[in-house]
Amino acid sequence: MSIQGVFSAAATPLNTDLTPDHAALAAHCRQLLDDGCHGIAMLGSTGEANSFSQDERRAMLEAVVKSGIAPDALLPGTGLCALPETIALTRHALSLGVTKVVMLPPFYYKGVSDQGLFDAYCQVIDAVADDRLRIVLYHIPPISQVPLSHDLIVRLCERYPDTIAGVKDSGGQLDHMVSLAKTFPQLAILAGADPFLLPLMQQGGSGCITATSNLAASQLRMVFENHSDASAADEVQAAQARIVALREASNSFAQIPTIKAMVARRYNAPGWRRMRPPLVSLTDEQASQLKNVLDRIDLDHPA
Repeated sequence: MSIQGVFSAAATPLNTDLTPDHAALAAHCRQLLDDGCHGIAMLGSTGEANSFSQDERRAMLEAVVKSGIAPDALLPGTGLCALPETIALTRHALSLGVTKVVMLPPFYYKGVSDQGLFDAYCQVIDAVADDRLRIVLYHIPPISQVPLSHDLIVRLCERYPDTIAGVKDSGGQLDHMVSLAKTFPQLAILAGADPFLLPLMQQGGSGCITATSNLAASQLRMVFENHSDASAADEVQAAQARIVALREASNSFAQIPTIKAMVARRYNAPGWRRMRPPLVSLTDEQASQLKNVLDRIDLDHPA
C-alpha cells in the first residue's frame, strides 16, 4: 500500500466574488498538515470541485504547490464526466509533481456497465501514459450514483497493477469497506467518513479521506497511529468520541456548508461560509445553532 494515513477532504475558501481564495486555501492546507494530516485531498466533494472550471482547478493546485506544500502531500480530484478533461487535469497534476490523484468515474450517465467504466478508466490511464501516476478510485454511490464494483476493481488492478493504488469508499457502509480491504490487500482502502477510520484500520484499512478532518485532524492522527495499541485505548476512545461528535455536528444541516461554517468558526473568519452555487451558505440562525452545538462538543469532548 503506497498511500496510508489521514488525508483531509479540504474545503475551498471563496472570495466575495465567489472565486477561489488561493491564499486562504494554501494557508488552510498548511494548517491541516500542521494539525497532523499526512496529506490533502483537495478538489473533492467537500472542496466543491465540480462547481469549478478546469482553469480554476488548475490554478488552485498551482497556488498550493507554489505556496511550498510538497506535491507528494497532495491528492487532488481529477475525475470529470468528459474523459478529455479528466486526462487534461491528471496530466496537469503530474506536470506539477503531483503523482497521486483521486478519480471519480464519469458520473452523469446512470446505470452504465462495468465494461463502460473499465473502458473509461483505461482511456484515461493509457492517454496519460505516465508511470508515475497513482490513482485512488472514488466510490461514492450516494452522490455519483455510479458504484465501482469489486469485479471492475479486479479488472483494473490486473490491467494496471502499478497505477491503481487505492479506493476511497464514501458509500457509508463499513462492511463494504472491510470487504474491499480483505479482497484487495495490495490497495489503500480509505474510509470516506471519519468515524469509520478506527474500525476500518482494525480490519486492514489504510486510512481515510474525510471532511471532518478539516476540524479533527489531530484526533484522526491519534486514531491512525494508535488503533492497535492497547496501552493507548483510552486516548483513542477519547479521540474517537470527538471525531464522532464533530461528524454528527457536520450533519446538522447540509454537510458541505456546515463544514465550511465549522471552519469559519475555527478561524474566526466568516468569509469561509461562502458557497459556490448551487450550494448555499448556512443562514445566520443556522450558524448560531451550529456554534452552540460545537461549544457543547468542546466542553464534552475537549481537543
